[in-house]
Amino acid sequence: MLKNGLCLLALGALVAPCLMAQEDWRLEGRALSRNVIVPQSRVFTPDQTPVQITGVSVSVEVLDQAATTSYVIKLHNPGSRMAEAEMILPVPQGAVLSKFDFAGAGTEPSAGLLPKEEAIKIYNEIVRRYKDPALMQFVGYNLIRTSVFPVEAGGDQEIRFTYEHVLTAVGNRVDYELPRSEALSYNLPWDISVVVKSNQPLSTVYSPSHTLGVTRHGEKMVCADVSAESRTDPGAFKLSYLLAGDGVAASLFAYPDPSIGGGYFMVIAGLPAKLPEDRVISREVTIVIDRSGSMNGDKWKQAKQAAMQIISGLGEGEAFNLIAYNGQVDKLFRQPVVRTDDTEESARGFLDRMRPAGGTNIHDAMVEALIQKPLEGKLPMVLFMTDGLATVGATNEVTIRELAAKHNEHKRRIFTFGVGVDVNAPLLENIADTTRATSTFVLPGEDVEVKVGDVFNRLSGPVLASPSLDLPADGAGAARVTELMPGAMPDLFDGDQLVLLGKYVGSAPLKFTLKGNFLGVERSFDFAFSLDNATTRNAFVSRLWASRKVGMLVDAIRQAGAGSGLGTIEMTPQFQEIVDEIIRLSTEFGILTEYTAFLALEGTDLGKKADVRREAWGNLQRRGMETRSGAGAVNQSENGSYMKRQSKENKRNEWLDEKLERVAVGEVQQVNDRTYFKRNDRWVDARVLDEVEVIKPDRTIVAGSEEYLELVKKLEEQGRAGAVAMQGEILIKVDGKVILIKPAE
Repeated sequence: MLKNGLCLLALGALVAPCLMAQEDWRLEGRALSRNVIVPQSRVFTPDQTPVQITGVSVSVEVLDQAATTSYVIKLHNPGSRMAEAEMILPVPQGAVLSKFDFAGAGTEPSAGLLPKEEAIKIYNEIVRRYKDPALMQFVGYNLIRTSVFPVEAGGDQEIRFTYEHVLTAVGNRVDYELPRSEALSYNLPWDISVVVKSNQPLSTVYSPSHTLGVTRHGEKMVCADVSAESRTDPGAFKLSYLLAGDGVAASLFAYPDPSIGGGYFMVIAGLPAKLPEDRVISREVTIVIDRSGSMNGDKWKQAKQAAMQIISGLGEGEAFNLIAYNGQVDKLFRQPVVRTDDTEESARGFLDRMRPAGGTNIHDAMVEALIQKPLEGKLPMVLFMTDGLATVGATNEVTIRELAAKHNEHKRRIFTFGVGVDVNAPLLENIADTTRATSTFVLPGEDVEVKVGDVFNRLSGPVLASPSLDLPADGAGAARVTELMPGAMPDLFDGDQLVLLGKYVGSAPLKFTLKGNFLGVERSFDFAFSLDNATTRNAFVSRLWASRKVGMLVDAIRQAGAGSGLGTIEMTPQFQEIVDEIIRLSTEFGILTEYTAFLALEGTDLGKKADVRREAWGNLQRRGMETRSGAGAVNQSENGSYMKRQSKENKRNEWLDEKLERVAVGEVQQVNDRTYFKRNDRWVDARVLDEVEVIKPDRTIVAGSEEYLELVKKLEEQGRAGAVAMQGEILIKVDGKVILIKPAE
């Protein structure tokens, strides 16, 4: 597999020296240009009208572990005079520069690759000159540096780089990383696309840093593009792909944490690139539609269209049933039937005869859906739609919730759809969670047919049903894995990937057995993962675990609020324990929610634990427990569902507020595996945050000094150099010592 990659890099090595072939231009020792452009960070210049970076696009092609990365960087000079500039570009160790040029006027372009030691000199010179340590986060990378080029007054310039390097492989997983700034203030959108080609079938592609749109082109080629909403996400772009195996392929990332006797792990599992056509798991779908009076109009029309779209989309041999309910419940067939032209026509007539009117009997509609005897050999699921609260029959939230949890004899997956915001959001969320399904909310102005259709399209081609995991134990039978999330794993459909997060103890390899109905046959898959590659650079693992944990703890409090309108719920010792853990995780990992956003405020003294607990409990009680319907409940369910399944970092701490508007917190930064809160214009390490009012630093270091460079070197060895790149003063704990980093004067 490495052979092609090495040949590709060898070609680059022949090309690269030509890029520096200018007798009158020396890369080393040349003074910096007035405008130093770093696409991953910013433009460093004393000018009042600096050259602007107007766009960055990156295309990556990976061929059997050899990656070719091509940048196109667009610049604009808003000034009235020509500007001279140079560009520096941090690149991974082992990279070979194979192409550099620019469009526009100027002398013959030149560029060269500096090793890490020379790169540090350049970085430190920029820190001294511009009093800005932002570049030090890239210590550890090599550096491409260009010759000086012009950007005409009022004009544009386009710079193009290409470099090549061999990617790191861990078993059947190959990892790619594109350096970018960790700073929240870096808002320049990047267009990033990746094409992976392999001589072996590809299982899945995963990114912990950015949301991807993935398109397959056969078994051995996958294209991935960073989605529009993720183009400004801070931090390095990370992508991993798994080579397919016999059935399910899997790999493990580990983050070591001696304080818990081991660390945190993430297992990512993918399905085969190509599925056999003669072995499939057929679906049995029961569509349950609310036809109460509030559904009249477009909602009813769209719901009917969604139902017929689903029925028409069923494959050969797949089955369905239809239930429509208001105060009473009407069922098309006594039991689910195989879809045929005749049964589909019966469904159409059934819906055409229905008219929205009356109340909402959620309980009895659920009973009728669950008591049906399923057809043998099919995966039974329910698509349950409602646009209101239960008003007829058993209306108690706990009663309806327990119906799905305790009386679902045939283990139907219940995918819930809240149409509008006048629904019991925690109830719909809980029903889905307890049945291996998901909840979806169709917000005002959104199309019911589109939302329901999108979910159903993701449920095509069941591959692994009812998965379970046998966890590793030590020689005495003690569990080596704890707090695994999710507890009940979802079914895997064509194109799905499974992301498991948990804690581990010890250093011996972790052995898992994944079992389930794989393409209609009970199978088990054994995996053994070494922990030798555990590294602090896998900080996303511990943070994603903490995000899911916070989501689960918040959900426990929200679900305890069922019936809370009857009276105020006191903070019992059990609730206090949950609240304290939410606060601890939020502070340690920098994961804020609408209930804990106050932790980021300047006036919050984390040393006053009772006050902090009281405020957090008040938010959780007022919002989480007492708000059961309306936009203020739907937003919580949307946020909670995201956190409980989170597989990508949320460094900006974004969520939907009670007006269903997206908000973010800018006073907390997640950098590498540490968290920093802003206090009095100083970034403070979360580990000393509750002492910040009284603590005195053991040392004070000025950015750019020799002492500073030694500190940066130590942090880089630990995978934590990003901490020194924040603007202003930084109070950081390193090897047990509290150090104050002050900007150069």
